[in-house]
Amino acid sequence: MFVLVISGSDVSKIPGVSIAGLNPKVIPYTAPADADLLLWGKPYVIDAIPVDPQGHPTPAIITHAAYCEAGFPILIVRSGTYLPPVVPYVEMNVDPGQDPQTNQAVTKVELLIEKSKSLGQVLGKSTKKIVIAESLPGGTTTAYLILKALGYNGMVSSAGPINPVQLKDQIWENTAKRIGIKFGDLRGKPIEALRELGDPMQATVFGMVTGVLEETDIVLAGGTQMLAVAALLRQAGYDKHLLVATTTYVVRDKYAHFLDLAKQVQVEIYSAPLDFSQSPYSGLADYEKGYVKEGVGAGGAVWYAEQLGVSPDRVVRKTEQLYQAMIKKS
Repeated sequence: MFVLVISGSDVSKIPGVSIAGLNPKVIPYTAPADADLLLWGKPYVIDAIPVDPQGHPTPAIITHAAYCEAGFPILIVRSGTYLPPVVPYVEMNVDPGQDPQTNQAVTKVELLIEKSKSLGQVLGKSTKKIVIAESLPGGTTTAYLILKALGYNGMVSSAGPINPVQLKDQIWENTAKRIGIKFGDLRGKPIEALRELGDPMQATVFGMVTGVLEETDIVLAGGTQMLAVAALLRQAGYDKHLLVATTTYVVRDKYAHFLDLAKQVQVEIYSAPLDFSQSPYSGLADYEKGYVKEGVGAGGAVWYAEQLGVSPDRVVRKTEQLYQAMIKKS
């Protein structure tokens, strides 16, 4: 089963953090639009395809292409988005995350984890393989805060070609000052880290994984956002095998330290060998330049499709077909 957790965080509203944040009016629609597109092939919560400021399409189009070709089952989990999607979903009844520079990030985090654990228990009884993905604007910044607080050293990736490293460092400094901590001070305290610096997606995935039966395989589909979740699990004593499935664009990100962080967290990595360099569509070809790297579990969806006999090249071709149809309608 492929599970997409959609969430929101006020961190995405900080100017310069998220490419979605360049147009603040778009932020509430981003994650639910991704959910609609993933399941139904187009957003219904808003009459537009989610794109970055340069017009590059959301990586949800890759995930949807993998779904179309491989036919794996999908479940949408809403955990703190500003608006609901139109597609059917499981509701976690939680508010969007707050800005950790000024407030606790995730209130009632223990309750959210317990509810998520129950969901994981239910899913674990119905399937032997669960791929968990996310859509959360600003999520690489909250991931950075979590990794710093837990004592993992390295820069996270970003959604666009330029990583706002100085801004992320400043947000860390402001947040650490509010809490009264330094690098690594919350080592061994994952719940406190989630409460103070995290986001609802992290807490939800954390709870789901701890609730899943031991014989069920778990794949965390995402880049450094899922490395942060894996770090939280390791700090909570979770010692089972974890695979983080992402894209080659995250692994190649020159501004980030993805592989080094993965080694510190002790997880296995799958890097989806996507290649749009020969695509006739600039919106997709620019993926090769780092304009879009990961999201909506694109790498994990390619991994899942491969397990079901669908090659990455086939997913690429389907993505181009879907994109061609989208731009013709626009």
